[in-house]
Amino acid sequence: MPSLGPRTLLATIALTTTLTLTACDPAAEAEAPPAPPAPPAPSAASATASAPASSTSPAGSGKHTLAEAATAGGLTKATGAGAVSDVPVDPGEMRDGMHLVVADYNRAGQTSGRRILFVGVDSVPEDPNKRREHLWRGLIDYALQNGSTGTPTTAKPYQPGPFGGSLECLSLPESANTTDVICGWSDTTTAAVALFPRTTPADAARLFGAMRADLEH
Repeated sequence: MPSLGPRTLLATIALTTTLTLTACDPAAEAEAPPAPPAPPAPSAASATASAPASSTSPAGSGKHTLAEAATAGGLTKATGAGAVSDVPVDPGEMRDGMHLVVADYNRAGQTSGRRILFVGVDSVPEDPNKRREHLWRGLIDYALQNGSTGTPTTAKPYQPGPFGGSLECLSLPESANTTDVICGWSDTTTAAVALFPRTTPADAARLFGAMRADLEH
């Protein structure tokens, strides 16, 4: 190995020191080309599931709740010994934070006879359409009093009102009272049904929408 003179040795040491400092210099690292940008996240519109096909109007935003009302859609809530005192329709699983409203209502001037029965729940944890179907089948069974589950898929959609969602009604030809009608609504957080004796689906839908305006908040 050839020996190095003093000047050559000093030059070699200086060059080595310069390369070492350059390799550790943060400024040199900062001049490196930036990493390619990450792909954009999917937009909210592409990540949101489409609305149920049965909806006749967009569901209102926010959380809705149900509460008993002394009057609903011009009907008067029945009280006293003749009022409904139990839960005639299984509302499904009730969890903390949910409210169950069961009430029957008299038409204007009604003092006897069959009343309009309302059953509804709010803060529904699953798809409210499924909870409405559960209520619907229970109310059909209650109305027919013969164990039939009926055919709720034959319901016709009607205008749901300002809260949106879906409102549908069907007649009960199987019933001894062939003019009985059942209506149901569902939106983002609530599901409810009602039995309307001696009426038509169109009239029941109109009245149910008016009741909804007083029962849902």
